[in-house]
This record gives sequence, C-alpha cells and structure tokens, in this order.
Amino acid sequence: MIFVDIATVVVKAGNGGGGMTSFRREPYVDRGGPDGGDGGHGGNVVVVADRNLNTLSEFRHNQLVRAEDGGNGARAKRHGKNGEDKHVHVPVGTIVTRDDEVLADLKEPGQEVIIARGGDGGFGNAHFTSSTRQAPNFSEKGERGQEFEAQLELKMIADVGLVGLPNAGKSTFLSVVSNARPEIANYPFTTLSPNLGVADIGEHSLLIADIPGLIEGASEGKGLGDEFLRHVERTAVLIHLVDVYSNDIAKDYKVIQNELKSYKVDLTNRPLLLAMTKTENIDEDILADQASQLAEAAGHNNIHVISSMTKDGVEQLLKAAYEEVQSYRTLEAEKLEGEDPHLITLEETKPWRIEEDGTTLIIRGTKIEKFARRTDFENDEAVSRLWDIMKKMGIMNELKKRNLDEGTVLKFGNNPNTLQY
Repeated sequence: MIFVDIATVVVKAGNGGGGMTSFRREPYVDRGGPDGGDGGHGGNVVVVADRNLNTLSEFRHNQLVRAEDGGNGARAKRHGKNGEDKHVHVPVGTIVTRDDEVLADLKEPGQEVIIARGGDGGFGNAHFTSSTRQAPNFSEKGERGQEFEAQLELKMIADVGLVGLPNAGKSTFLSVVSNARPEIANYPFTTLSPNLGVADIGEHSLLIADIPGLIEGASEGKGLGDEFLRHVERTAVLIHLVDVYSNDIAKDYKVIQNELKSYKVDLTNRPLLLAMTKTENIDEDILADQASQLAEAAGHNNIHVISSMTKDGVEQLLKAAYEEVQSYRTLEAEKLEGEDPHLITLEETKPWRIEEDGTTLIIRGTKIEKFARRTDFENDEAVSRLWDIMKKMGIMNELKKRNLDEGTVLKFGNNPNTLQY
C-alpha cells in the first residue's frame, strides 16, 4: 500500500428534504385542512479515528465524500426520511482543516467529529396553520448541506520518534525492539515512509515512530525529511541515532539538530536521547574518540552506546525513553491543569446587518439567511411570510429609515434569489 499523509477531498453533507404542500382529501369533505409533512434532515459528514489505518491512500482516488440527502415530506403529515450520516474512517493523528481552520484533530482511537452538517428539512404547509392562516398554500424548501474542500493531514501520534541521517540504524533498531518490520538495507533512504512499532518494557510499552532519514536542508524541503518531520511534532521524546562509523560524527549530530530547530515547530525543545549505533565490532579506542567528539558537539556526556545486532545497551535506552515520556506527559498534564479556563464573551450585536453593494442591499445574518434559503420565491404566500419575518426582526423598520427607492433589490447573503423593495 502506498503511504499518503496529505490528501484533499470535497466534503458534501446531505441536503434537507423539501416540505410538502397538500390538503387532506376525504369523502364528503370539499376541502380538507393542510396536511403537508416536513422534509427530513440531510446527513452529516463525520470523521472517525481508526486505529487500524495508517495512511490516507484511500483518498487518492476517492476525493468526494458525500452524505445522504433527506427525503421530502409527504401527505398526511408524513415526515421525510432523514439522510444517513457519512462516516469517514481516517488514521489516528489526522487533522482536518478548511482554509487553514482546524475542523477536527483526531488524537484518540474511536474519536468522532462532525465536520459538515446536513441541511435542515423544510416545513410542510401543515406547520403554518394559525388562527389567521387557515389554509396555507406554501411550504419550505430544504436547506443545502455544507459543501467545501477539506485538507487531511496525518501526523502520527507516538511516544518516541527516531531521528537521524539516512542509514543511521533507525529501522534496524525499530525492528529489534518491536513487532514492526520496516525494509532494511545497507544504503541510504531505505525507509520511504514512517513506520510504527510497539516496544514492550516490562509491564509497560512505548509506541515508536521511525522517521525517514533527514538530510541537510530537510526543513526547507530537500530530500525526504520535510514531508515527514510533521510526524515527530506530536512525539513526547526524540531518540537521535548517530552512526558510530561516521567520518564526522559531530557534524552529523549538528545537521540533524539544525533541521529539528529550523522546522516550523522548534523540535529541539522536545526531550531528546542521544545514542551511537552499530557499535558491536568497533575498536574501543575509536569508540571512545567518537563518543568524545559527539559529547563535545552535544554539550553533555549522556550518550547511549547501543548495538541493535547484539542488543547491547538497547534495554537501557528504552527504559530511559520510557522515563522521559512519563515525565513529559506529566508536565504537559500539569500545564493544562494550571491554565485558566477560557472565558468566551459574546458582544451584543444585532442578529443581522445590511450592506450596500451598488444598487443592491445585502441582508446578512444567520437567522434571516436561513429563512431565505428555505423560502420558495416562486410562491407568493411564501414570499409574504418572509416579508412578515423581516418585519418582526426589525429589518423592515431599518429599510424604511433609509428612504429607499421603489424597486431597490434586496439580497440575502449568498442566496441567488432576490426581492424588490
């Protein structure tokens, strides 16, 4: 399966069903009362975090996500069928955005978020019966469901992220400590996509992500690293693996650290463990010299010496990583507890406003635009009801104050239908 961690899809929630205009028909009753039923609600589009998925490849060829429309109302006050929701399964760690606005951040398996809401069904004419309106001869149209282009971005959520230059031994380390089976070979860029593995440490476990090797300039888009650094954004701890056979081990260390710092999120602030790899057959003097150079570059002597082949030092590194993860998670939880709750205050403003666009007046407001969308502009009674609503909301009073010319065009948000004053 091809690994894909970015995808663009068109999201279309279901349209609401239209209300019915009908009158009861019975023997010996010349004209029965209104009995048109309401339309059903359109289905929502819901994203679901699925632990069994690890790629967005499904959306390479399936770029339209659509929920079911609601059914129309029927005679005898029968309600239209509500549209079925569309559940879209994505990997844990997926972020859904619309024009850079985050709609969903799926961090937990089974988490569900509605990203597009279906349109409300329109009322049938039975809904509009009153003491002054005995036989309403109109009904409402259903509202359109939300439709837009959404971006999906997968950022793996792991406890530990493995970073290092190509061929530093990350995949071998992951294969030894977990059940993951990444491709391993003695040449750079063997790993072309992130791999996840679970390492058991006594009664505990660590979820470890192997990130494709970084090169100098990766944070600016060179090589493979820029595409995959996003996967270490959410890791609690980083393990930086350095090949003990490097010709310039200090430079290798600095290259990776610089890329982590230059990324859009400064990843050098994350807890980091440093380890030299492939040390099983290295001469003791060479090992000491390499460790000394690496310590000078890192500014500390806390360097793990490991061999994935013989497993020397591996268990100690995993235990240290687990302790760092626990400390990091605890600090993050304390930060959240210490924060003051967000107080949201709403400014008191009119529920509508009027904007001028040449000779056209545009009336904006959630409620009035909703009424306009549900109005059948071809039906005089329905239009008359819209005028009454505008009067009750105070819009007509504002229009009169403006001394408008007869025939001024009134528009409701982005609704293509218009009225003349």
